[in-house]
Amino acid sequence: FYANIVFVNVSNLPFRLQKLKEMFISKFGSAPKFYARAPGRVNLIGEHIDYCGYAVLPMAIEQDILIAVEPVQTQVVQLANTNSSYLDFSTSVNNIQINKTNPQWHNYFLCGLKGIQEHFGLNNPTGMNCLLDGTIPPSSGLSSSSALVCCAGLVTLRANGKTLSKVELAEICTKSERYIGTEGGGMDQSISFLAEEGTAKLIEFSPLRATDVRLPSGATFVIANSCVEMNKAATSHYNIRVMECRLATKLLSKSKGLDWEKMLRLHDVQTKLGVSLEEMLTIVEEVLHPEPYSTEEICKCLGISLEELRSQILSQNMQDVSTFKLYQRAKHVYSEAARVLEFQKICSEAPANALQLLGELMNQSHISCREMYECSCPELDRLVDICLQFGAIGSRLTGAGWGGCTVSMVPTDKLNAFLKNVKKAYYQTDGQRLAEENNSLFATKPGRGALVFVEA
Repeated sequence: FYANIVFVNVSNLPFRLQKLKEMFISKFGSAPKFYARAPGRVNLIGEHIDYCGYAVLPMAIEQDILIAVEPVQTQVVQLANTNSSYLDFSTSVNNIQINKTNPQWHNYFLCGLKGIQEHFGLNNPTGMNCLLDGTIPPSSGLSSSSALVCCAGLVTLRANGKTLSKVELAEICTKSERYIGTEGGGMDQSISFLAEEGTAKLIEFSPLRATDVRLPSGATFVIANSCVEMNKAATSHYNIRVMECRLATKLLSKSKGLDWEKMLRLHDVQTKLGVSLEEMLTIVEEVLHPEPYSTEEICKCLGISLEELRSQILSQNMQDVSTFKLYQRAKHVYSEAARVLEFQKICSEAPANALQLLGELMNQSHISCREMYECSCPELDRLVDICLQFGAIGSRLTGAGWGGCTVSMVPTDKLNAFLKNVKKAYYQTDGQRLAEENNSLFATKPGRGALVFVEA
């Protein structure tokens, strides 16, 4: 990872680093030895399909998590935040406890810390003083929590004098975020490490790899926050969707005579059958019904008892869920996976009407998220409508949904009018939104991935 260390001149620290350094000295009484940065991300297309094994198409944004760090002799980690609403926290590095039931900000740091410790089997890990500064709006679907996990992993790696490739780091941070109970698929961590300035990435899994996707000129991507907060780890919505996709995998596999007990992801079914995504959509129509499935019906289809379903398939936090929508979730996943590949193809071939075609894919994606995956909310739908009304070629929710942000593709020559009109129509009609307006609506370009800064 050392190719990604940036040496900055001590007398000429960028303003934000200088300010962080001063706050660190006033907090801990000594200067930080290095700084680590991990960006948030916006997913242009490919929602809720990474954990099903399918490629996604995100880009890193300029907003990030920045941590100033001083390794110390004591085996204690002291965490502080420049935002006073996040309380200080300290713990022994040899006794990491992560509370899943009440996810506080420091627990995400502990996920990254624990992931690196366990990977290397560190018996006496280095203690650290850390001061964190974040510019990603929290619970906005721009991946602030994963950026924090990634930044903490990078900090722990550097403080303990270890090295890993970006891909290894992304994989470790993906697994370690599950300590907090989020069954994520790896997109957020992968783009946080693998992003490069000026290009979006097609990110594929098993094995993890990233391919540049050059976005067409003439359009700008704009993020708009609905100002409805959704904390993925604190809700069951997200994990229920993961489980519905897993159950759909089992039923589709069983109907096709595959070894359904070993099948975990919708991608596995397609791979084993060796068919196209379009053919998978036809199979979904043939095998699954649109009405919700009860746990009893799922047991009957799979030929297992309720006890076996609960102990072998359903995760601990799913034991009380009694109905699952399998048809809708599978339909969304296979159609969204096809939209990602189509989006990449249009970007690489760059036809004259590329922007129109990409916009249509984004709009279809939002409709599928709203109707098939049911991960939108009234405010997101309203915001998408407003963005389309004022000139966006395509607009959709981004991130987990149920709140958070939309991403819109806007012709660059209409950008200023677009921003002005959306502000007026969505933010200035509501006191709470008006207060958050400045951090809620911004154009963004593909940013660079995680970095370590060391003073030269």
